[in-house]
Amino acid sequence: MKVSYTLFALTHRFICRSVPALLHGSVTKQQRRKRRIMKKKVVSLLAAMALAVTALAGCGSNNAATTGTDAATVAATTEAAATTEAAATTEAAGEAVSGVKAGFIFLHDENSTYDLNFLNGAKAACEKLGIEYMTKTNIPEGQEAYEAACELADAGCNFIFADSFGHEDYIIEAAKEYPNVQFSHATGTKAHTEGLDNFHNAFASIYDGRYLAGIVAGMKLNEMIDNGDITTDQAKMGYVGAFTYAEVISGYNSFYLGARSVCPSVTMEVTFTGSWYDETAEKEGANKLIEDGCVLISQHADSMGAPTACETAGVPNVSYNGSTEAACPNTFLVSSRVNWEPYFEYAIKCVADGTPIDTDWCGTLETGSVELSDLGAAVADGTAEAVEAAKADLIAGKAHVYDITTFTVDGKTLDSYEADIDTDPDYTPDHEVVSDGYFHESDVAFRSAPYFNVRIDGINLLDEQY
Repeated sequence: MKVSYTLFALTHRFICRSVPALLHGSVTKQQRRKRRIMKKKVVSLLAAMALAVTALAGCGSNNAATTGTDAATVAATTEAAATTEAAATTEAAGEAVSGVKAGFIFLHDENSTYDLNFLNGAKAACEKLGIEYMTKTNIPEGQEAYEAACELADAGCNFIFADSFGHEDYIIEAAKEYPNVQFSHATGTKAHTEGLDNFHNAFASIYDGRYLAGIVAGMKLNEMIDNGDITTDQAKMGYVGAFTYAEVISGYNSFYLGARSVCPSVTMEVTFTGSWYDETAEKEGANKLIEDGCVLISQHADSMGAPTACETAGVPNVSYNGSTEAACPNTFLVSSRVNWEPYFEYAIKCVADGTPIDTDWCGTLETGSVELSDLGAAVADGTAEAVEAAKADLIAGKAHVYDITTFTVDGKTLDSYEADIDTDPDYTPDHEVVSDGYFHESDVAFRSAPYFNVRIDGINLLDEQY
């Protein structure tokens, strides 16, 4: 018992001296890092204490020994309780890599269609390549993102990815602190201006996918007109958006242009929620649009609010980031999404091989990074053929989503446009992006994140406060 008492005394002294410093006072980045290290020491010492007590008690009882071991395991894993960690193996010959441990930071969890899409891509890529990975879910767009990135780096992750626009500044700070760790960020705008060898942006030409989803919507509108359900001038779609960011604007514009390519009379109304994930607000937004005469709804928001509102109202719906057919069998048409697995495979292999990751990477239809779900039972006849024909033209470069002959701005052709590529607080235009007859969206010659923020004719915004 003397050994046990001594161990408890040492532990008590360490905790009394260390824990207050972990919990109180304003701190610098360096101090925060020391706190994380100190916290690990506390957890490790508690685990050692539990093991020692187990060893002493084990002489008297096998059951006590088992209980003690369980306690040690719990103590040792307490720090990682907010993460999911898995070591995966692969059966695919030649796919496995070594020397990489990946970490992923997600804004929400699997209840968000947006984050679930990333989670699935990360799992698939890591399991295919046979690498260990960790995930952190429900990480807000604030200081918590920096802390999460640092904790993953301290846990041995040498490739770290964050999935939300508002994470970017905090991931950049972590990248500066850990120069030997590669950091990537989705939908970001600053990699090409920060000048960091270990910070990268990635996205995909999802406007292509939304355009194709728009064709599905346009075909459905044509069917409704042909059936006498609506008149030609009643072909009005609604769109539930999160924020008035370029990513959202680019998305609803491309969706609209896809629909108009097959249904020329279509118009569209857009409302915003001010949140990426707010089921109540998204449902209310969809209902507002339906009450205003919209006969088909799509979205750039992450919950089931809009699709379930459509199912209740019997209004056709185009979802995002995954099929909603199981919950909305009568109204689901199609969903577009970014398939993140190709990027994760690419970046992880770069880390394993010691080759540079592209500063801005943009996946395409051709790389399998932009996908449509299977079509729902409610789609119009001929939809599959129309989508495949348009997809082939986009891949071949015979067609472009933002062909300047297919839309107008205030009644005029958009023959020139300077976009804010090098993002600054005032969003100052700095690069000409119209050439060869189309607007070059998410062009890696500029950056991968969307910058199409043009208000085209035919779309009415019901609110703009976000």
